[in-house]
Amino acid sequence: MSRALRILFAVIVLFGGVVPLSGAENPTLTRGTAITDPDLLRKLDQDDALTLSRLLWPERNANFPLTTDMMFAWLPQLAPIPAAIDAEFDRYIARHKAVAPEETIGVGEGFDVQLFDRASLTSKDTRFVLAGIVNRMDRAWVSEESCGEIRLIYRLARFDAHADGKTATRLPMTLNLVMKANDARLTGPGGKPFTCAEIARRWLDNGDWKGLIAGHVYPSDAMIDRIETNIQIAIAPKSALHEFRADYLLKVFKYNAATRQFEESTLENQIDRDRILADDALRRDFKAWLLAPENLRAFDRGTVLIPEKFLARAAVAPTPAGFDASDLQPAFGMMQGEGRGEGKGEGDPVFTDDDVVGALKQAAARGDLQNLRSVAGFRRRLNDVTCSGCHQTRGIGGFHFPGVDWLAEKPGSSAVVAASPHFLGDQLRRRDILTAFVAGNRPDFSRGFSSRPQTRGSLELAGTEYQDGWGAHCYLQNGGSGTADRSFMSWTCAKGLTCQPASASSRIGMCFIKTR
Repeated sequence: MSRALRILFAVIVLFGGVVPLSGAENPTLTRGTAITDPDLLRKLDQDDALTLSRLLWPERNANFPLTTDMMFAWLPQLAPIPAAIDAEFDRYIARHKAVAPEETIGVGEGFDVQLFDRASLTSKDTRFVLAGIVNRMDRAWVSEESCGEIRLIYRLARFDAHADGKTATRLPMTLNLVMKANDARLTGPGGKPFTCAEIARRWLDNGDWKGLIAGHVYPSDAMIDRIETNIQIAIAPKSALHEFRADYLLKVFKYNAATRQFEESTLENQIDRDRILADDALRRDFKAWLLAPENLRAFDRGTVLIPEKFLARAAVAPTPAGFDASDLQPAFGMMQGEGRGEGKGEGDPVFTDDDVVGALKQAAARGDLQNLRSVAGFRRRLNDVTCSGCHQTRGIGGFHFPGVDWLAEKPGSSAVVAASPHFLGDQLRRRDILTAFVAGNRPDFSRGFSSRPQTRGSLELAGTEYQDGWGAHCYLQNGGSGTADRSFMSWTCAKGLTCQPASASSRIGMCFIKTR
């Protein structure tokens, strides 16, 4: 087994809970679930141990990370990615010119809408640097035999060719190499197959890991699942025409082991809103599928997998976005009363209030519901179950994990934090799932809304911005119609704080100090 693959296996299976997380925004929250120590990430990257090029081309002899021009030119697995991204840029530019012909769009500060410079993806001065490693065994519900996922997150950076070769500027793009957490051919000491419990234990365990590397067999292609990209495709500075806005392009490329290429794919649960609304048959099929009892139950718990025929191959997540359904939200227009011209053929909504109320009433009678107890709750889940809807909720711009900036002179004091409030607030749930694996119990994979994490009976988040402290999302009890909404009634604020409006939303606010 190659040195790079041996190190990768050691890291993703054994390092999880034992490295110090001094660079994390909250080391306690990410214990055992993420690797964000800047010194370790720098070492793994600069030693060429876990560079993207080393993992995708482990047999190469040169001991140096490839710049993007070499990586996309020399690695045939990646060949479809630049072309697919170029096509999305062309579509984005065409749509913008059709909607706002009075605005200029292009690369550089001289334009009303400033595009990401695609030349960065084929430049000799840029490369992807390791910015974090995240344990996603909480996604084992997608494929139980693989025990969930491990994500190696890379940030695009431009290196100053005229300096020491180490000075770099981070660019607004992340690339996630998503690996399966386990494989039937993955064996440990004594040749025994790894179990989900063993992998979870090693992430949580603070024991000695060094003697456990020998004998591991790591079938690299079998473990690669996909690449996910997130690019700030454009920013529109505040002007007389509009407020500041940034758009983030999300793409997914599934790995085909037979062809050994990453192929353009649909985004998980990213509803293709416009295509569904324009097709009567597809609209009816989607409504029937989602309201079916078994699918509605999974939808309530956040563990739904929407069939590919309803999904999109790209998404643009704009920020900032409002708390409630708006034209910035991916499912806008699918619910009654969202301004798409009900009763006018193509403009009819997919779901009426009566559809949702009836389905939720039947689900409640079966005891199926944890989160969705109203039409508003259904609408919110319809948005935040999508990739773009989730990225619009409590993100840092359009990212949930911008990654550790170990390129900074003093990473520990960098103003750029590693992860968003949504990411950090979800760590307790993820760690509870690892603990359940270790104990031999079936984990509870359910999750709450992106705005407000499930507490799972723990008090660790109490009084923090992630649950009910200053800046937390909360429910405006007196908003809207005045009738309490059961989907959000538990979204209260800690003692001394009150829920106050933070946008045009009549339902969701933020916890702030009480004022007279």
